[in-house]
Amino acid sequence: MGRIFLLMGKSTSGKDTIYKNLITDTGLGLKKIIPYTTRPMRDGESDGVQYFFKDEDGYRSLKDNGRIIEERTYHTNYGEWRYFTADDGQIDLSSGNYLVIGTLESYCYIRDYFGKENVVPILIDVDAKIRLERAMHREEKQEFPRYDEMCRRFLADEEDFSPEKLEAAGIKDKFYNNEALKDCISNIREYILAHIG
Repeated sequence: MGRIFLLMGKSTSGKDTIYKNLITDTGLGLKKIIPYTTRPMRDGESDGVQYFFKDEDGYRSLKDNGRIIEERTYHTNYGEWRYFTADDGQIDLSSGNYLVIGTLESYCYIRDYFGKENVVPILIDVDAKIRLERAMHREEKQEFPRYDEMCRRFLADEEDFSPEKLEAAGIKDKFYNNEALKDCISNIREYILAHIG
């Protein structure tokens, strides 16, 4: 039986970069789970790569047909943005191991859906100052920077990943990505291998 490895962490903790390294690592052989969102596509994103981008009607159709495994709705300065994982045939634990990016909340739902023994959380942690600098740098590159939304998300992450919530979810292990990205990826790789060996 395969496992789902769920990368999580606050915004600009390096999840996307770490994910790209792990998913292309042939020694790990992890398969993708592409999540869904209703938020606008960012510069450089493509439908079906980072996310399946759906409008509200597309989300409602999956919801009405009982296909949503987990979902989160963020009340942003630009309206409601939904992020969700759908039971759309992507996940078959009898055929291997998977890697997905999520949140603490999505981890809990996916864990409950597939079973605790089949879902492994991987929490990436970064000092707040470094995260804020990275967020500013990323936002500056956007054609239409949304600094207000960046700040809202930064503060929301502090609550979403509070020590109390991490403890309640049973998250104990952390992987630090403050400066040494290569070391962080190497540590996560060894952790994954220990859980699929």
